[in-house]
Amino acid sequence: MKSMADSIRRHYEELEKRLLAPDAVAAVDSCGRLKDEPKCPVRTDFQRDRDRIIHSKSFRRLKHKTQVFIDPEEDHFRTRLTHTLEVAQIARTVARGLRLNEDLTEAIALGHDLGHTPFGHAGEAALDEVYREYVPDGGFKHSEQSLRVVDVLEKKGLGLNLTWEVRDGIVHHSKGSADLSLDTIGPSTFEGKVVKISDRVAYINHDIDDAIRAGLITEADLPFEAVSTLGDNHSGRIGSMVIDIIQSSARQGVICMSEPYRMATDKLKDFLFAEVYGQDKRGIVELECAGGILKELFRYYMSHPEEIESSGCLPDEDVVAERARRVCDLISGMTDRYAQKDYAARLVSCPKLI
Repeated sequence: MKSMADSIRRHYEELEKRLLAPDAVAAVDSCGRLKDEPKCPVRTDFQRDRDRIIHSKSFRRLKHKTQVFIDPEEDHFRTRLTHTLEVAQIARTVARGLRLNEDLTEAIALGHDLGHTPFGHAGEAALDEVYREYVPDGGFKHSEQSLRVVDVLEKKGLGLNLTWEVRDGIVHHSKGSADLSLDTIGPSTFEGKVVKISDRVAYINHDIDDAIRAGLITEADLPFEAVSTLGDNHSGRIGSMVIDIIQSSARQGVICMSEPYRMATDKLKDFLFAEVYGQDKRGIVELECAGGILKELFRYYMSHPEEIESSGCLPDEDVVAERARRVCDLISGMTDRYAQKDYAARLVSCPKLI
């Protein structure tokens, strides 16, 4: 029975070698894992990584972490989990069009935000700021924390032991607010680069959709020069951007958009940062409250290290930098609702943000 199962994996590995493009990464060519382990009889290494991420606790917690709108009561706003799934689907479509490794692409996409804080980018900025109060040379980046989650924190300190290619894609996926043309560093694999550009495609389009749903903007508010190139509706824009990435990347030999599409995409990104993220009065109050919750929780646990252990994160030796690192692990892993509950229980009565 085992030999029959092993043949399933080997069959897929042979298919990859025959079907994938020369620049794709076949599973048998992986640089390997942090720790050697026996092969799965039926799954390639990248398929196994994907499954390990999906079954992790960090992945499940994404359903209660903010994308843009904090703890929304309306059922159709995106969360960090639905964002992750949209990135994965867009990235898989691009990878398929370029004959790249879909399993590697999907694993990177599913793991790229595992280390994200509660309360979205407002939470990330707050955690970075309060961390530096104790460790001036430190700081918090969700991409680096995502790698720490899969390497160290998952499975009670054992980590997920993922392949090098997935880990590389996870830690190098983030562009922040930089224009696409300024992307001079990034993942080592084409699959990782596909996830990086797909992350931008996904959040631009679903954040516009959510902002319209919330009444912050209308379709008519979107920059005309951008929608005239990309499309005048949600699905049309995603479809045209995906096709452009496939065609431009195949033509130029790098993962990219054509210049008109790149400029239009950056125009929409700039519009979101100027007109949506934190611009309405309610949103600003919510973001300030969210950031304040994480900062106060951080300071509380720094002053009460004996309580870290009960939260599932063992304190290290009594050094400020080590303690701050453990507190950062604890708070970044919280969901929105858990952070609010913990704040209310340990500090002061905190009203629900929405």
